[in-house]
Amino acid sequence: METVMYHNPSCSTSRKTMALLREHGIEPRIVEYLKTPPDRQTLAAMAARMGVPVRTLLRRKEALYKEMELDDARWSDEELLDAAVAHPVLIERPIVVTDSGVRLGRPPESVLEIIGAGKPDGGPAAAGR
Repeated sequence: METVMYHNPSCSTSRKTMALLREHGIEPRIVEYLKTPPDRQTLAAMAARMGVPVRTLLRRKEALYKEMELDDARWSDEELLDAAVAHPVLIERPIVVTDSGVRLGRPPESVLEIIGAGKPDGGPAAAGR
């Protein structure tokens, strides 16, 4: 199973999520999304697999998010995707993608259920780990 992590090395939460993956024996394929941003289709697919609105993949604390007034309900998912592709700094991090699912690593433990390490609430590890 390949694990892909959309990562920003300067983000402490992203680094903690990477450390958690490695603690569980997973060496993710790292995509530094500020250097190599995901395309529109990839972002849309990640939101769909997560079962969340596109807005969930955006950094609400990012200054540009506020400047562009992206919290305004007038923005469609399509427009939000366009904004994220045009300005990758708007993409929330880290995002971890596996065959089992996609999770935003906030908090880092939220990725545990898609790597076969049990529930993110501290539940028992999955059988066979």
